[in-house]
Amino acid sequence: MKTWYGRISVLSACALGALLVGGALAHADAASGGNSFVPGTSGVSLPSLSLSFGNQQKPQDVVSVLRIIMMLTVLSLAPAILIMMTSFTRIVVVLSFIRQALGTQQMPPNQLIVGLALFLSFFVMAPTFKAVTNNALEPYMNEKIDQKTAYERAEAPFREFMFAQTRDKDLELFLSLSKEAKPKTRADVPTYVLVPSFVISELKTAFQIGFMLYLPFLVLDMVVASVLMAMGMMMLPPAVISLPFKLLLFVLIDGWDLVVGSLVKSFG
Repeated sequence: MKTWYGRISVLSACALGALLVGGALAHADAASGGNSFVPGTSGVSLPSLSLSFGNQQKPQDVVSVLRIIMMLTVLSLAPAILIMMTSFTRIVVVLSFIRQALGTQQMPPNQLIVGLALFLSFFVMAPTFKAVTNNALEPYMNEKIDQKTAYERAEAPFREFMFAQTRDKDLELFLSLSKEAKPKTRADVPTYVLVPSFVISELKTAFQIGFMLYLPFLVLDMVVASVLMAMGMMMLPPAVISLPFKLLLFVLIDGWDLVVGSLVKSFG
């Protein structure tokens, strides 16, 4: 008891000393006008960013600030936008289904499932990202094309990928809801119509794959429940007995290889 009390007293004294030293340094910095020396920053000037309208007299200045604000807003939404326009939706839903079918509660954890889905999405979308980099990003960074052309070139590979995975029925649904004129070609389909069509198509495909994944584990649950009922063990939950057999079956058939391989091939 005395040992722990002594350690706590020492820690408290150290913390109090640190606070006193910090206060003294802050007071000395304020007294010197805030020009205290910081090691490693001598001769280094850091750029500053300030967004304010102030007393701007030219409309062009206000428009420039508004453009920067809009760009920052779009960048903050970029992860969600890219998730909806890539293979991430189908992959993460299917991986969640396989965890529920196994009945392993939170194993694998959510972070692992999302991380695996993210890297699998990078793998599937690699040709699309490469086309965007070669046709839009690099020419724009080298000032060979303007911003509008870069946007159009970057949009084209994503539209091509989404069209390949979107069902015509889903596309017709959102075209009718938008009350747009029937497009003659795919190029005439607006992107804001294509994206939700692609998302619900991905959800439908993911649920179909999830149903197929559930079937073998459902049969195993039914067999275990029938055996327990025949043995008179009706008070014992079948899920407790079937879980080890599910895991054994999944490992024996190399389930992760089959699931991941089938997922990646479904985008071909």
